[in-house]
Amino acid sequence: MDNLAPDGLPGSVVDGRYAVRSRIAVGGMSTVFLATDLRLDRDVALKILHPHLAHDENFLDRLGREAKSAAKLSHPHVVGMLDQGNDGSTAYLVMEYIKGHTLRDVLNDKGALPTRLALALIDPVIEGLAAAHDAGLLHRDVKPENVLIADDGRIKIGDFGLSRAVTSSTGTGALLGTVAYLSPELVLAQPADARSDIYSAGIMLYEMITGQQPFHGDMPIQIAYQHVNDDVPLPSAMVPGLAEEIDELVQWCTARDPENRPVNGAALLSELRHIRTNLVDADLDVQPPAAKPSTPKTPRLPQQPAKRPTSLSSQETESLQLPTHQDQTAVFTRGTLSATEAITEPDASGGHTQGFQPTEVVSRAQNSTSVFPDGLPVGGNQHRPPGLPSQQAEHIYGARQPHVAHDHPPLSQRAQRKLGRDAERARSRAAATPAKSLRGGHPRRRGIIWVVVLILAAVLATGAGWFFGLGPGSPGIIPTVANQSSTDASRTLSDAGFRFAAEEVFDDDVADGTVVGTAPAAGEEIRKFELISLLVSKGPQLFPLPTLTGRTFEEAKSELNTAAMALGTVTEVFSETVPAGEVTAQSPAADTAVKRGTPVELTVSKGREPIAVPDVRGQSEAAAIRAVKAAGLSATVGNTVNDKTIPKGSVVSQTPPSGTLNRGDSIVLTISAGPKLIEVPSFVGKQATDAKKALEDLGFTVQQNNILGGFFGTVRAQDPVGTAVPEGSVVTITVV
Repeated sequence: MDNLAPDGLPGSVVDGRYAVRSRIAVGGMSTVFLATDLRLDRDVALKILHPHLAHDENFLDRLGREAKSAAKLSHPHVVGMLDQGNDGSTAYLVMEYIKGHTLRDVLNDKGALPTRLALALIDPVIEGLAAAHDAGLLHRDVKPENVLIADDGRIKIGDFGLSRAVTSSTGTGALLGTVAYLSPELVLAQPADARSDIYSAGIMLYEMITGQQPFHGDMPIQIAYQHVNDDVPLPSAMVPGLAEEIDELVQWCTARDPENRPVNGAALLSELRHIRTNLVDADLDVQPPAAKPSTPKTPRLPQQPAKRPTSLSSQETESLQLPTHQDQTAVFTRGTLSATEAITEPDASGGHTQGFQPTEVVSRAQNSTSVFPDGLPVGGNQHRPPGLPSQQAEHIYGARQPHVAHDHPPLSQRAQRKLGRDAERARSRAAATPAKSLRGGHPRRRGIIWVVVLILAAVLATGAGWFFGLGPGSPGIIPTVANQSSTDASRTLSDAGFRFAAEEVFDDDVADGTVVGTAPAAGEEIRKFELISLLVSKGPQLFPLPTLTGRTFEEAKSELNTAAMALGTVTEVFSETVPAGEVTAQSPAADTAVKRGTPVELTVSKGREPIAVPDVRGQSEAAAIRAVKAAGLSATVGNTVNDKTIPKGSVVSQTPPSGTLNRGDSIVLTISAGPKLIEVPSFVGKQATDAKKALEDLGFTVQQNNILGGFFGTVRAQDPVGTAVPEGSVVTITVV
């Protein structure tokens, strides 16, 4: 199909399969529509990519790989990726449609949430992240807008892997994400891992508990600066009476150093559920303040300074628009920090349109520019963004200030233990560093020392050359081992000199015990000492089928859609006991464990079977009753009537005479008693015309024989006469 404008898509069919019904939202990457999958008869969320992305072959290739990776993840708390493809110049993604609202809508409506509700809402989000992390997937854009809450209470997190696809399409490592939830390492263009998602989840939990985000600023760059340089405040500073465990949980998740955060979603989920189980009702039912106070001063725990960012080239990037609210989105490229504020406005159809995007770029100066220990550039007014007042520039970049001591709140036992561990590591590093250089000594001794040093340096250089050239540190291309047995794949990786660890994953297409692939993927170059995850299939993840018998056909289709199963062959049968439109049987049976998308065959009742009424008129009574019973109906003998045309004992009429009845319904039969007997009067000596008329009126058939031409017209004789005969009998009159 042609690449239609978004407003022209409703009413059309994409790729011959997806009937577009209405627009849901508009973003910087795509427009989202509600559509119906005509093949499986279910509602889906259809993302139509904007033309500038749909014509980028590299982006489409990357997006396809990310979509396939996301599609392998099947979890109750992750929005399912169903399909991806191209229809002419239109590129699209198909995702599970969740009818409901987002966590952002909840926060906009209720503000700060009670502790019990906040922990209950974030639990399935963390469970979904844990499943994704176990499968080797990162989200990179965890925020309330991507947490979907269905009308039936199901909670799912969506858009896995899509931010990575957009990031990779720039070719320079540009990172796209919502600045309010962005981790420090992503701000500094450092590698992301599962702990980056944990940081964003911690910011989201802070917002759920306090009703506002931890960092504020007039420009996204100010918020990004705070992520790198400031600790997230304690939620209890905003919510008096909040349990100490909640403060510790938020601080653990939002530690600026990734090493101090939970390693992945599973670790966080375990701690979260431990806290939920052990908090008393009084702690869980703490109510947040009705009004939002101003942002408090942030008490901080000692922490190591952030790492210095690398200097890279600038790249023009585009921010992703969020259709449901005003949002600040930051785009970071290596060497360039571009602050983009995305404002969306409602359009006439109730959706949103992309608004004005003022963008200011702060780049590393070519001449003298000082750098904070955290790596962000600072300097004079010649380096601040155009139009930014000097006072505001100082607020963003800051000037070196003398250290001001802050009063710390009493630390918990966990925080005290953490400080102790940090202090012990600092003492160990200090002990390993010589306090003084070698003292001067005898010149010959110094010469021998220098010779030894040079020999050691040569040995080390040779060893390093071997290590990085031929040894475990040498680069290598990861071989393709997909669809091999785990034994063969292990041998292939070992022969190539790589280290690896087997990891079992669910896969709908690859047989149990067969290799799905590797992480990093085949064809990528890594150092051979780096660990490769060998992904071995443990078959498809199986889910029990719901019970569909006894449901209406429409209810059964809805159940299959909710369970992400496909509708198979539908057979309609008559049933004397099940109402029309109700499911009488299913195959596979209920509770059978099957993989997602399995077709389920349904048998649907058409109600009672209609039976054509047989015509038994003229048949004998016995024959008529047999014919009615053979048709599945019952016969009832009604009145007996005289009939001059129907023999005695035969059916004169039936009720109903035709049409259809249901099995077991009755037909009423009327039986003939034969013609009635009538006395024949004598008309001898009467005029023939009068006699004939009177006999016909009595129901007889008159036969006239004329003698001598019947000149006088007088009845001379008749037969029969003076006796009772059946109605319709022939009476002969002789006329002279």
